[in-house]
Amino acid sequence: MSAKLKISDLEVSYGLEPVVRGVSFDLKNGELVAVVGPNGSGKTTLLRALSRTIKPSKGAVYLDERDIFRFSSRELAREMAVVPQDSEVGFEFTALEIVLMGRSPHLGRFSLEGERDLEIAREAMEQTATLDIADRAVNTLSGGERQRVIIARALAQQPRVILLDEPTSHLDINFQVEILELIRRLVREKQIAALAVLHDLNLAAHYCDWMILLKDGRVHAAGEPEDVLTADNVRQVYGVEVWVRKHPAYGRPYIISGVSAPVAGNGDKQIETPLRVHIICGGGAGAPVLARLLKRGYTVTAGVLNQGDTDQDVAESLGIETVTEAPFSPITDQSVQDSMKLAEAADCVVLTGVPFGSGNLPNLRVALEAAKGGKTVYVMDDANRAARDFTGGEAAAMIEDIVSSGAVVIDGLGALLTSLDEMVR
Repeated sequence: MSAKLKISDLEVSYGLEPVVRGVSFDLKNGELVAVVGPNGSGKTTLLRALSRTIKPSKGAVYLDERDIFRFSSRELAREMAVVPQDSEVGFEFTALEIVLMGRSPHLGRFSLEGERDLEIAREAMEQTATLDIADRAVNTLSGGERQRVIIARALAQQPRVILLDEPTSHLDINFQVEILELIRRLVREKQIAALAVLHDLNLAAHYCDWMILLKDGRVHAAGEPEDVLTADNVRQVYGVEVWVRKHPAYGRPYIISGVSAPVAGNGDKQIETPLRVHIICGGGAGAPVLARLLKRGYTVTAGVLNQGDTDQDVAESLGIETVTEAPFSPITDQSVQDSMKLAEAADCVVLTGVPFGSGNLPNLRVALEAAKGGKTVYVMDDANRAARDFTGGEAAAMIEDIVSSGAVVIDGLGALLTSLDEMVR
């Protein structure tokens, strides 16, 4: 059952213009590989070349060291199945009839399906949880049901390689997860070599063994998800700023977008004489502040943050100098002193709307000392102070001391940017 699909220096052209160029990789049995990239990057064209729908202008695709163009159509269909992006069916075939179509490559020219073919089709439907809808007209099925039927048809071909062109497109998130869970399980159990074109980077990273990132028809990056889905790669290929974090349960990378989202009333102009700003944050309260200040040209520091905290992940991905503690550990005096040094070196300190408990309460000492020393200190999200105080009122009292010592209370990121811009003038 082992299969090895080898793509060697593949180039595909429409007219004189190459759409896919210099693409090489191997696909082995038991692997689920994602092809990702922006619209127009060549994903679907690559898949069409692998399925022999179009002929490469250069290079070749080999299945077990044999050029796929040396296979007959029927022979290749017994080895390779394709799940198209659009699974609409124009006639009122039943789900079982659709799945039985997958047996065509195994039948003689004028042969009809036999008991063995029916057994294989039913087994494919059982594996895809569609056997209970075998007698229903396919055009009455939901999007997820219909896609499972199309995958069952592909399995009925008993292929060693399966190519999927955006198998989750136009599906709700529950169906997307359902389909990718199914594909991954079948790849493992059947030891199929599977290649899927996917748009959702987070789903691709979660379900696939490795990824191919295309840009302008070329492989920009290929490898395990954590090596491909980096902030730099996403910026270079998609032209957007993102945060890349590691999933706490699965260890796979996932992307948080919105770094470049505009704030009402404030553009993303670069500051000619940027300030140095120290941010006291945690739990995600500082992520948008860190990203926007850095983007506008300010020098940003942060702390004290526990490793694995959302803000610590964001600060690390953005290259921001940060004082850190071990995961789930209380803040030590040494870390407080280190954070105070960053605050002293800064032109101003920003206290974000952090929930405070006993573990991170010492962070307020940094803001309090800065305010008492005459440093400009901004306190954000002051209206929710009581709701985010889990210290029995101790944190709220310290914040009140910070404000009484001269800190400026501001409402939101837009107001902070305006205040910082005025400091520069």
